[in-house]
Amino acid sequence: MLVEKIAAMLLLWSLCGMCGMCGMVLAHADQPQPLSGEVKKLDGTPVDLAKYKGKVVLIVNVASRCGYTPQYTGLQKLYDTYKDKGLVVLGFPANEFGGQEPGSDADIATFCSTKYGVTFDMFSKIIVKGPQKAPLYKTLTESATPPGEVAWNFEKFLIGREGGIVGRYKSGVAPEDAKLITAIEAELGKAG
Repeated sequence: MLVEKIAAMLLLWSLCGMCGMCGMVLAHADQPQPLSGEVKKLDGTPVDLAKYKGKVVLIVNVASRCGYTPQYTGLQKLYDTYKDKGLVVLGFPANEFGGQEPGSDADIATFCSTKYGVTFDMFSKIIVKGPQKAPLYKTLTESATPPGEVAWNFEKFLIGREGGIVGRYKSGVAPEDAKLITAIEAELGKAG
């Protein structure tokens, strides 16, 4: 009877995250790895996303004129709190939602540093939705649970130390939300 209970628990645990109800997904070896390819920082410097492998990575599509823009404060606080433990936050400005990121990369850099004191890595404006979306967002939106297009600015994808997507959080999930913090702390607790 104990063996049957353990087997049932293992089966449930292996299925955990596949339904998308809690916004979490288990990383699988055959899952596409989003931390590949090159992107450009706001200053034009190329960055190979592979440099973040082994870290816990929070990827966020951001905008300067959105109702969620104040989340920059929470994202910076998350970064400050956990960066020494292995968290990186990557901001990707996008203008697909209500034209809320119309500025140039230089405008975005100035806005983020002067208004919110952003020190986490910010990248050049990209497309995160539709047929022209950047390869990073193609992988994120096709591989996360649930799959599908980004719905609005400040949607978050959590990448675990092993490089797989371990969580997807809609815009309304603030950086200080206990659900997101618990997931980040769990990933940070894993060996890198």
